Amino acid sequence: MTEKNLDSRLAIALLLIRVGVASVFIMWTIDKLLNPEHTARVFAAFYMIDSLSVTASYIIGAIQMVVVLAFLAGAAKKYSYMAIFVMHLISSLSTYERYFDPWTGTNLLFFAALPMLAGCWALWSLREHDSILSFDSMRAKGG
Repeated sequence: MTEKNLDSRLAIALLLIRVGVASVFIMWTIDKLLNPEHTARVFAAFYMIDSLSVTASYIIGAIQMVVVLAFLAGAAKKYSYMAIFVMHLISSLSTYERYFDPWTGTNLLFFAALPMLAGCWALWSLREHDSILSFDSMRAKGG
């Protein structure tokens, strides 16, 4: 395999990871904007914030949407990719009790967060190679 072929395959793999991760974050973000009551229940259950207001859910959702869209566009990769990783790390850590009791209810589904977290880290650490449909890469090439 040539180096150019490897670079191309890596860029495609990173694009697919970016789109996959973004699709999950977009759904979570839309939920914050369309279903703030659910957001309040999630924050109460996992973040020990018992009285998240509808306005706070909208503000969190709006800020998160900006970050997610920057991430999806491959813009400000150093910051947007790290922000996505940190948001998902916090989300994954806040549900740690579910990992100790995987066979109860829907707890097994929480394990899907771990490969996604690894993908977020891979994207951040390999961000210079994530060049397909990436605003930062297009700007660096002058196009």
